[in-house]
Amino acid sequence: MNAQASANDFILQVEHLSMKFGGLVAIGDLSFQARRGEITALIGPNGAGKTTVFNCITGFYKPSEGMLTLNRRDGSTYLLERLPNHEIPARAKVARTFQNIRLFSGMTLLENLLVAQHNKLMKASGYTFLGLFGFPSYRQASAESIDLARHWLEKADLVDRADDPAGDLPYGAQRRLEIARAMCTGPELLCLDEPAAGLNPKESAALNDLLMDIKNNTGTSILLIEHDMSVVMQISDHVVVLEYGRKISDGNPQSVRTDPRVIAAYLGVDDEEVETVLTEVGDEDVIEQLDTGPDSAHGPGNSASMMAGPVSDSVEHADEGERVTVSKGASKAAQVDARAASIASKPQSAAKPAAKSSAPKTAPKKPAAKASAAKAGSASKGKETAAKPTAGKPGGRK
Repeated sequence: MNAQASANDFILQVEHLSMKFGGLVAIGDLSFQARRGEITALIGPNGAGKTTVFNCITGFYKPSEGMLTLNRRDGSTYLLERLPNHEIPARAKVARTFQNIRLFSGMTLLENLLVAQHNKLMKASGYTFLGLFGFPSYRQASAESIDLARHWLEKADLVDRADDPAGDLPYGAQRRLEIARAMCTGPELLCLDEPAAGLNPKESAALNDLLMDIKNNTGTSILLIEHDMSVVMQISDHVVVLEYGRKISDGNPQSVRTDPRVIAAYLGVDDEEVETVLTEVGDEDVIEQLDTGPDSAHGPGNSASMMAGPVSDSVEHADEGERVTVSKGASKAAQVDARAASIASKPQSAAKPAAKSSAPKTAPKKPAAKASAAKAGSASKGKETAAKPTAGKPGGRK
């Protein structure tokens, strides 16, 4: 019973998730949990694999390995990787938005929210044309759908423009409308892919208010991808950080924001701080399964790509086929770990005497500068006195 109760505390459990595209390992052995009724943020640099995780959860991709378990409030459990993609929103109650806004721009705001409820309306019509004849069951379902749509338009502060085309809305309002449309499906897990992208501070504040209202009043859990750290730190209860498809940090916002591995992944590490370990650092968890060394004869030549080093360092060949891995030194978080390990293994040597002995050498230079200035001043005075008699000679002749 205790195990069952603890499992129900988490709406989503991601266990050893891996996603491979041919030889490219986009997600490698990722595990985390999203607690029910909380906002969980999935953050990381561009290309870390965040959207790929969303696509696996919502059925756009089928994972290469791992389990995605969703626990609903009624006690039912679904393995998302086994469900057909159209059944994930219908049965598991998972909804999502996208990085690019995907509204029906020619339809009104109200119609956009009614489209999200088409399954309920089709069921009320008996999947036939009975709705055209005004059957009571369809009239009731239609009225309920309109009420729900107006409810979320009010929550998104858009009810005054219910009859306007969605394409006429400002960008921030379109973002809120997209979230309202997703909520009309009645989700238990709402996945938002960079909802604050491109918003100004006022629009970001309105978005925060909407998300906190969803969290506090509907019981819907939110899984959020976001680059705006002000949004993440203000509203998130739990943060998971990815780098090159690997989890490098997991915890509350306060602990994550001070994690040196997270800081290194976002801001980088100074070359002089890690030059002693750059050649030794790599994402060993990614490359440990490879049995053979790089075979440059079957790969392209050297490249000046974003991952430093030749392509032969990133492309390796094994018996099961080509594998593409993170090149050595690419993972900033791994560099921080390796540097900390190297510092701990070496005794600290003080260089203070050398610094003290070098300080007095620079002091005597100031008098020389003053003497040269005095010489320059006396020389200029001599020139002025020499110029005065020559200026008076013409006057004497007159």
